[in-house]
Amino acid sequence: MKLALIGGGNIGRFLLQCINMKGLLPGMKIVGIYTRNEQSAKQLAFDFDTEYFPDIQSLIRSDVDVVIEAATIQVVKDFSVAILESRKDLVLSSVGALSDLNFYQELERICQANGTKIHLPSGAIGGLDVLKAAKSIGELDSVTIITRKPPNALPGAPVDKVQVLFDGPASEAIQLFPKNINVSIILSLAGLGPDKTGVKIISDPSIEKNNHQIEATGSFGKLSLQVENDPMPNNPKTSYLAALSVLSALKNRGSIIQVG
Repeated sequence: MKLALIGGGNIGRFLLQCINMKGLLPGMKIVGIYTRNEQSAKQLAFDFDTEYFPDIQSLIRSDVDVVIEAATIQVVKDFSVAILESRKDLVLSSVGALSDLNFYQELERICQANGTKIHLPSGAIGGLDVLKAAKSIGELDSVTIITRKPPNALPGAPVDKVQVLFDGPASEAIQLFPKNINVSIILSLAGLGPDKTGVKIISDPSIEKNNHQIEATGSFGKLSLQVENDPMPNNPKTSYLAALSVLSALKNRGSIIQVG
């Protein structure tokens, strides 16, 4: 299976290393990369035995099967329509783009018209299977997530005290913290939607790892789940588990037997 990658940051480099150099997904290879930094893209292409796409049109015209987005919310908004219309599947890392209901529905229509799919990795959290099961019969009542991060992972956070930086719906959280709270959007898409998913973001100088506390109630009972994960090396804003979940989504896509 031929893959293309948009983005040359920590997640992109991690995927290039795992797929192209270590061969962790047999039968798959990232055959091309596009980033807006031409010099960086050319260097990554050289380092990881892949092709450099000079522009997004070159990627779209290529014969790749799946495009992996590991860049930004704006990249998703700018390019996902054209990618899906070219009959390529899309794996999204910046799921915050889907907090816009109109955009979400537009992508759904395009996928239906072209026989394409969008794959959303679970990111840095768990419990999505429980939410989807309860949602399937309309018996999910509430979903909230409390995220604690060290100050260096949150823009403008004080370094000398614990402070609540946000308390409200996921739809607003992703606007204020687009690089930090993708987890709330994937949680809301599995459950009640971004307007009905509660989010609290706390800056805590006493911790070194990202911490997510998820609470959900419904006819199934109550879900309480705590996830503490390490940030990626050299980037405290990105969870290592988020990068692993993209790799897992690609592996699951090619599996004959799928769990969950």
